[in-house]
Order: sequence, then C-alpha cells, then structure tokens
Amino acid sequence: MSYAIETDGLSKSYGEVRAVESVNLRVGPGEIYGFLGLNGAGKTTTIRALLGMIRPNAGSVKVLGQAVGPNGRGPWRKVGHLVERPAAYPELTARENLDVARRLQGIPDVGATSRVIEHLGLAAYADRKAGALSTGNLQRLGLARALLHEPELLILDEPASGLDPAGVVEIRELLASLAQEKGVTVFMSSHILTEVEGHATRIGIIHQGRLIEELEAEQLERLQSRRLEIKARDLDTARTTLAEAGFAVQVREDVLVLDESRAIDAPDEVATILVNAGTPPSRLAVVQENLEDHFMRLTRERE
Repeated sequence: MSYAIETDGLSKSYGEVRAVESVNLRVGPGEIYGFLGLNGAGKTTTIRALLGMIRPNAGSVKVLGQAVGPNGRGPWRKVGHLVERPAAYPELTARENLDVARRLQGIPDVGATSRVIEHLGLAAYADRKAGALSTGNLQRLGLARALLHEPELLILDEPASGLDPAGVVEIRELLASLAQEKGVTVFMSSHILTEVEGHATRIGIIHQGRLIEELEAEQLERLQSRRLEIKARDLDTARTTLAEAGFAVQVREDVLVLDESRAIDAPDEVATILVNAGTPPSRLAVVQENLEDHFMRLTRERE
C-alpha cells in the first residue's frame, strides 16, 4: 500500500530532552488521522519532522511516497500545512495576504483566492488588515492559505485553536468534506479530544514522545467501556455484599465499579441485592467511557 505519511523509528532530541522517540506512523490516502496528546507530548515536533522543518536524530520520513530530506526535499506542491500560530503580513488585508501566497505558490487561477475565502467563512473579514483580525479569524486565514493550492495532503497543528464552538464545527465539516469528496488526506494534531472524536477515521495517541496507541474509529467505539458505578453510605458493607453475590468489585475514588455485563444489563438486580442487605445505594448509574476518559486512563497507566 502507498501511504500518504510513513515514518519509521522517527526520533528527535533537543539536548537531554527526548521530544520524539521511535514513532512509526502509517496514514493512508483519504484518512482523517487525529494525532492526540497533551501539550509537550511531541505533536509539533513530529509535524515539523513530517514537513522537513527539522532533521530527525534517527529514523525516516516519507510524505506522499517521497522521502523528506535536507534542503527542503519533499512533495510540497501537494501538501498544505498550518503549524503553530499562523503568520501573516499585518498591514495587508486577509485577501491581499492570500493573493501574495497564491502568487508565491505559482497558482495562476486568480479565482482561487475568492473560493478559499468563501470556504473558510472569511468573506466578512476579507478586506480587514490581518493585524486587526481576531485569533480565530487569523486561524481561518492560516487554514485558507494551506488550502489555496488544493493539496492532496493537509498537515495541521491544532487547527481549531482560537475558534469559537461554531467555528470548530465548521472546520470539522470542511475537513470531512475534503476527505470524503476530494480524497484529501488530513493529519491533524490536537490536545482537545472532542475536536477529533466523531470525525477522525483513525486516532493516534502520543505521550512523552512515544506513540502509545492507535485506534480505528470503530475500535474506539468498542473500547469505550461501559460500567456500573455505585455509591452507598456504607461502602465497605456494599462492597462485601456484592462480592458475596459473586461480583468482581473494584473501588475507584469512593465509588464501587462493576464492569460485568450481568451487572450493566441488570442494574435493578444489583440495587435489590443491596437493599435486601440493608445498604441501599445512594447512586447507581451505568457510565460509558468517552475518548477523553480513555485517554486520561491510558496516560495514567503509562505514568
């Protein structure tokens, strides 16, 4: 299979700090790959290596089948990117900034600027100086510049940064339509899990420089575990009662947790057992883990 992004043993150190260690990525054409991690986990370093902005200490990087190497070698005419805070000429308008970018990229179609302004919802701000734009609209301008040349691959570092909730949804829908309708591959990092949950086709979790887990969208759905959580005034008696009834009981932060299907599917029976034992539950609820819970549990286990 030909991958849009492929790394083998990608590692990068800054002095004693190991920013990225032995990261192996395989991102197929048309995927939306969510690259998740806390601030400082190694997301931006990985993205800089993918774009040839830094040279790895070890490992290799291929983008759209071409090795990324020194002196800017790579298929950059087919790649759009936004890394960290978007840069713009503050005294030029948003439209002028995009037109400069269009000419620098050798795009002859003058209509490309107007189209991307419309797609990114920048029409109301197109003739406003970039230096006067809000953080969210400056982010939209950076995304617009990344999309000007209709790239095959988009590499985005925190693309929803500074956007309001409506803007986050707009960008999410835009990226989904690019992938579905035009086959564009999207590689996007985020530390906010809800930004990628629900529309990424695959998710990679990086922690302390290491890729610790990858999940297909359907895998994530299966892994989002359900459990029955119970609170009672006499927690010890409740725990003993349920254990004697044959349940495997876990105690997490003053809550009893049952993750067996017989408890999850019939919580009323669990309640009856506790009531009959004279220790009725003060709270009994079936809870399902979301991506954020899964991420935090996974990183805690690693630490």
